[in-house]
Amino acid sequence: IAWAVYNSLAKKFDGSCFLNVGEEPMQDEDLVRLQIILLSKILPGKQLEVFTHVREGMTMIQNRLRTKRVLIILDNVNQPDQLKKLVGNKSWFGDGSRILITTRDKRLLSDHGVKLRYDLKELNPREAKELFSAHAFIGECPNEYVNLAEELVEYT
Repeated sequence: IAWAVYNSLAKKFDGSCFLNVGEEPMQDEDLVRLQIILLSKILPGKQLEVFTHVREGMTMIQNRLRTKRVLIILDNVNQPDQLKKLVGNKSWFGDGSRILITTRDKRLLSDHGVKLRYDLKELNPREAKELFSAHAFIGECPNEYVNLAEELVEYT
């Protein structure tokens, strides 16, 4: 769903980035790598100063993006530091910017001061199979894979 939102809105902003943060615990070097990806996607073709510390990346994000209207989607966020060091607060970005965060941890959102939250409902087995098929087979599930698709959906 986050990817569909990104694809439908990205062109309406000065810059955009869909960043799969991942579910593994992160070290500072991982966050630096994500900061570099974030900046390079939002500012394609721009020369970026080299940085190796998270604090430098935070400063660069603030300085380079504070006048830009950006769309940033952070997918699979699971640590407060990921939010703090990748998107800080709304003053880091220009007016009209939108930051969308997907997480399984509701507390993480409230602790970061997120004002608007949308909770997804769990898919029923039919909906889950349709979603799986749309991504795995780019359409409907071929007959020879129906049982496997149903087992996978039931397992998850």
